[in-house]
Amino acid sequence: MTEKKQILLINDVAGHSKVGMGAMIPVLSYMGYPTFNLPTALVSNTFDYGKFNILDTTEFIKGTLPVWEELGFGFDAICTGCMFSDEQTRLVSDYCREQATKGTTIFVDPILGDGGRLYNGMTMAQVGLMRKMVAVADLTFPNYTEAAYLTDSDIKAESLTWEEAVALLDKVRAIGCKSVLITSCEINGEHSVAGYNHFDNEYFHLEYECIPGLFHGTGDLFSAIIIAHLLNGEPLKQSTRIAMDTVYRLIWLNKDLTDKNRGILIEQYLDELK
Repeated sequence: MTEKKQILLINDVAGHSKVGMGAMIPVLSYMGYPTFNLPTALVSNTFDYGKFNILDTTEFIKGTLPVWEELGFGFDAICTGCMFSDEQTRLVSDYCREQATKGTTIFVDPILGDGGRLYNGMTMAQVGLMRKMVAVADLTFPNYTEAAYLTDSDIKAESLTWEEAVALLDKVRAIGCKSVLITSCEINGEHSVAGYNHFDNEYFHLEYECIPGLFHGTGDLFSAIIIAHLLNGEPLKQSTRIAMDTVYRLIWLNKDLTDKNRGILIEQYLDELK
């Protein structure tokens, strides 16, 4: 049996909500990938509950990375999420850059906001920090709101043209990453994911049907699914389509949930993963 690639997740850990690592680890583990973690913060729950508690783990990261280096730990892929301080961002981006020289693939999910606004608790300072992470990415996958904030672009209420979507992809690429996906955008009147694949210099967009309602953690599920397929050697466009369709099914099965801030209880739906 071929040994599966090892993945390190660097993200916050939410105590109550199925977001971040809480959404990604079950997916990646179910799909056979040894999955490890380095928390950027311990968070009581998603911010949209109005009250939350955060413990920044920068000092833990500062102490952990030298231990891992001494022990010779390495990973085939790293996926980063929320960053909470300039020092933390510098530590993580430097580590990702160093690991990339050893052949590690770097995925960056620039978690900042959705629906035209930053998430509760996020600030413009964190937008600046996230640009530093995007600069080291082999692939980054912001949603439309995040792509606009990262590139200091206006957020349009109306649909993008394909030419405008390509221009936004290029603005994200200019930060320093290689390949880009922009999720949750509208192109020529259709809900779409826009992409650029640096391996073949291809721009593409894929359409999907939108289910009303904002579920927390669906972006994390999308990230986990697409990473699993990419590390299995599948092309970016194909992996994106699979991740889109799977997340659609998961949202549809949970569309009547009262508390969408909590996220999808993914452990109950692992057999939906392809």
